[in-house]
Amino acid sequence: MAEPPILTLSEISLGWGGDPLFAGLDCAVQPGDRICLVGRNGSGKSTLMKIMAGLAEPDSGERFTRPGATVGYLPQDPDFAGYATLGDYVAEPLDPAEVWRAEMAMEGLKVPEDQDPAAASGGERRRAALARLMAVDPDLMLLDEPTNHLDIEAIAWLEQRLSQTRAAFVLVSHDRAFLRALTRQVIWVDRGQARRLDRGFTHFEDWRDKVFEEEAQARHKLDRLIKQEAVWAVEGISARRKRNMGRVRRLQDLREERSGQRARTGTAAMAFDSAPQSGKRVMEAEDVSKSYGGKAICTDFSLKIMRGDCVAFVGPNGVGKSTMIKMLTGEVEPDAGKITLGTNLEVAVFDQARAALDPEMSLWDSLVGDPEMSVSGRSDQVMVRGRPKHVVAYLKDFLFDERQARGPVKSLSGGEKARLLLARLMARESNVLVLDEPTNDLDVETLDLLQELVVDFEGAVLLVSHDRDFLDRTAASTVVMEGDGRATVYAGGWSDMVAQRGGAPMGGAEVTSSAPRTAKGTGKGAGKNAGKNAGRESRKAAQTPDAKPAASSGARASKPSAKPGPKLTFTQTHRLEALPAEMERLGVDIGKLERLLADPDLYAKSPDKFAKATAALTQRRRALEKAEEEWLDLEALREAAEG
Repeated sequence: MAEPPILTLSEISLGWGGDPLFAGLDCAVQPGDRICLVGRNGSGKSTLMKIMAGLAEPDSGERFTRPGATVGYLPQDPDFAGYATLGDYVAEPLDPAEVWRAEMAMEGLKVPEDQDPAAASGGERRRAALARLMAVDPDLMLLDEPTNHLDIEAIAWLEQRLSQTRAAFVLVSHDRAFLRALTRQVIWVDRGQARRLDRGFTHFEDWRDKVFEEEAQARHKLDRLIKQEAVWAVEGISARRKRNMGRVRRLQDLREERSGQRARTGTAAMAFDSAPQSGKRVMEAEDVSKSYGGKAICTDFSLKIMRGDCVAFVGPNGVGKSTMIKMLTGEVEPDAGKITLGTNLEVAVFDQARAALDPEMSLWDSLVGDPEMSVSGRSDQVMVRGRPKHVVAYLKDFLFDERQARGPVKSLSGGEKARLLLARLMARESNVLVLDEPTNDLDVETLDLLQELVVDFEGAVLLVSHDRDFLDRTAASTVVMEGDGRATVYAGGWSDMVAQRGGAPMGGAEVTSSAPRTAKGTGKGAGKNAGKNAGRESRKAAQTPDAKPAASSGARASKPSAKPGPKLTFTQTHRLEALPAEMERLGVDIGKLERLLADPDLYAKSPDKFAKATAALTQRRRALEKAEEEWLDLEALREAAEG
C-alpha cells in the first residue's frame, strides 16, 4: 500500500491586490520526492515555500502534514539574532544527546563553529543554516536557494549529501547543474497555478515550451470563435429580426473567458551598451604576486585579457577572487609584478552583496537617487546610456509594474533585487563588466537572456561565479584559484576546465562536470552565441600554450561538416531576401518610438500616449529580435548548403 503524502496543499489562494498570487493551487509532496520548484521572479516561489513550511497563512485553502512527519525549512535570509556563535545557531533545535549531529554537519560544510554571526560572511551564514537543517534530519526539507553564497566545494558536498538522503525535498534554485543532478519532479508556479511534471529539471524547458505552444493555439481558436460569434451578433439580427439570446450570452461568456486569461510574463528588455571602444588589450598581469595577512592570493601570476574576452574566476570562498579582480582593474596594488591597463576603460560592477541597494528606499528613489543616473532638475527621469528616460518606463523594461515603483526595495524577492541591480548597471555605458555572482536568484528566462548579453558584449567581462552551467555557457577562459597562491588559466568554461584537469580536486573538492549541454539547453540565440564563444576560445587557447585542448561542447561551435547541406526552399530563399528590409523598417520604427519616449514630459502630459508608445516599442523590439534570429538561422542554412 502506497504511503500517504508528507505534505498536501489544497485550494490555496493568496493575493495582495491585482491578480492573485495563487488561486485554487493544489500540490502534494510524496515520500522520496525530489522536487524543484520553478517559476518567474515574483511568481511566489518563496511565498509558497513559506506556506509549505507553515510560516505563512493563505487567504483560503488547507495545509495538511502527515501525522508524525517533520518538515524543515531553509529560508533565503536566515535570522541569526540572539545567537552568540554559528555553532549555537546550528545546535539550538537539537536535544543535548543529539548535538553530535550538528558537529557532523558543521564539519562536512566547514562551518566555523565559534564565529560570531554578525562578523560571518554570507557563505559562512549560509553553510550554518544548511548544517542546522541537515542536523535536524526532517522527513521533508524545503530549501530556498540553498547554493547562494556557497563555493563549489560546498555545493559539491551538498549535492552529494542530497543525492544520498532518504528524505523528500523541495528545491528553489537558479543553479541548473545542481537541479539537473538532483531532481526527479518539477512543480512549475505560473500565473497562480502549480503544474507538476514527474520528470527531472532536464526536461522542464521542453515541457514549458510545449505548454506555451498549446496555450497559444487554444487562445487563437478562442479569438476566432469570438470573432465568428461577434459577426453573427451583428448580421444575424438583421437576418432574423430576432436575437438568439443564448448565443448572445455565449458571446459574453467567451469574452469574459478571454479577458480573464492572464498573459505570460514577458522577457526583460535588458541590454548592455558599450562605451567608446577600449584598446585591443584591456589589461595584462605580468608575474603578479599578492598576499594578505601572510596568506598568498597569487604568486607569479600572468594573464592577458583582450577586448571581447570573458574570463571566469573560480575557487573556494576566501581564496581572493575579488582581490584578484580589484588588482586587474587597478583598485589594489600588487605586492610584486606589473599590472598594465588598456586605454579608454569604462568599468561597470555588479555586486553580489546588493550593497548598492538601500532596503528602505523605494525602487523609484533607488534609480533617481543614483548619482550616475540622475537627471539635473528632474525627479521623474533617469539617464539611460546617455539619454533621459522616465523612471517608470525604465522599470517596466525590467518587468516591474507601476505599483512597485513606489514600494520599498525590501519588499522585492531575491530575483527582483537582482533585476533592479542589473537595471542600474545597464544604464551605464561600459566596455568592461565585473560580474560578481550575477546569477543568484534569477529565473531561467532571465538567466538565458543574461547569458546572451554576456556572450554578445563587445568589451571584456570579468566573471566570478559558482554556477557551473552559466560558466559553461559564457566563459572563454577560466582562472582556477586554489587558495595557496596558485592561479591557473584554462581555456573554455567549467566543463572544459574539468576535462583539462582530469577531474582533479580543486580546493579540496572533487570537481565534477555539469550535465552535457545541448543546443536546446543554451536558450535562445544559441547559434549566435556558439560562434562568438568559439572565437573567444581560440584566442585564449593561443594565450595559454600549456593548456590541453578544450573539451568539445554542444554549446559551442561544432566542427563544420565536410558535405554541403540541403538547399534552401523557394520560401526560405524569398524570406532570406526579404528579412533585411523588414529589420531595417523595424529599426526605423524603434528609433521613432525611442525619440518619442525620450520626451521627459510625455508621461506627465499624456499617460495614455506614453503607455501605447511603450507597448508598441516592446512589440517592435520583440519583432526585430525574432526577425534577426530567423535571418541568422536562414543564413546558417544557406552557408551549410553552399558547403
